[in-house]
Amino acid sequence: ERERERERERERERERERERERERERERERESVRERERERERERERERERERER
Repeated sequence: ERERERERERERERERERERERERERERERESVRERERERERERERERERERER
């Protein structure tokens, strides 16, 4: 009985671990999206700079 209890405990532990892993994955994804956003922003900035040059 205690053995099965520990087994379920380890199972829940692995489940929480996978959950944290997915959370970090989503965090990296959001970071990536923000990075592309900043990149497009800089691109528009350079575009306006070239416009003023003319």
